[in-house]
Amino acid sequence: MATKKTDADVPIGEKIKQVRAEKQIPIDRVANETGYSIDYIKEIEAGKKMPPVGTLLQLARALEIDSGFFLREQESNLKQRVKAYSKRTDDYAYETLTPGAENKHLKAFRITIDSMQDHKGVGYQHEGEEFVYVLAGKVEVIVGENVNTLKKNDSLHFNSGIEHQLKNIGEEAAELIVVVYGP
Repeated sequence: MATKKTDADVPIGEKIKQVRAEKQIPIDRVANETGYSIDYIKEIEAGKKMPPVGTLLQLARALEIDSGFFLREQESNLKQRVKAYSKRTDDYAYETLTPGAENKHLKAFRITIDSMQDHKGVGYQHEGEEFVYVLAGKVEVIVGENVNTLKKNDSLHFNSGIEHQLKNIGEEAAELIVVVYGP
């Protein structure tokens, strides 16, 4: 007997596709609103790519929904909640530190990036501000053309409306706290 999928069981890409279909938003409009290619959006919707937090924020804005829709967890079992809040993209893992903040302007994440890894694809850019605090490791945060090298206990606050990239330049895994403000 098949069990019905709950909202928490639906993969993020499938949620994006469902919302886009329900709102009748063409994929090319989403591409133009986010700056991501149609092919990249299709890969996300098909579950072939796990989008990073910045991408989810941009997609949520383009789809005119709260970004928490993609990150919220409704299951009551603590073990399932912890698993659901830890997500892995192709390049790094992130865990929301602000569950239940769907309608808030600030969202905080704990990010882990494997050694000598950078994010593939386009740089990130989303309305608002971003704060990065390094718990362990050594990273580069490139904001526009400015390269910021951060090590343990360093922090950076920047305008996330400027294209930015994150790269682990150390020989150990990097751990960060990232706080994103979205108006």
